[in-house]
Amino acid sequence: MNQNAIKEILKFRDDRDWKKFHNSKDLAISLSLEASELLENFQWKSSEDAIEQNLENIKDELADVLIYSILLADQLNLDIEEVIKNKLEKNQRKYPVEKSFGSNKKYNEL
Repeated sequence: MNQNAIKEILKFRDDRDWKKFHNSKDLAISLSLEASELLENFQWKSSEDAIEQNLENIKDELADVLIYSILLADQLNLDIEEVIKNKLEKNQRKYPVEKSFGSNKKYNEL
């Protein structure tokens, strides 16, 4: 993620003096709630219909999920780029290209 975007998110929070209200539990809850709001856009619709009918709202909810992810990483003093890099490395070991290419099977089924 772009460092400027991360700084902008943290500045938005800090300009409003909201950090004092943020703790890991509440940020994780908020992240989950926003993910549920994102998911709600797809409920009872095909993917195509959901995107066609709700794209702007999907963008807003996706942004909320990303923002809360960044805020939680900051609260936990985690470098979000490093966290993502480490997770991708784990996934590369679990899903080697030669076994997983073109497959939707879970790593323990490959």
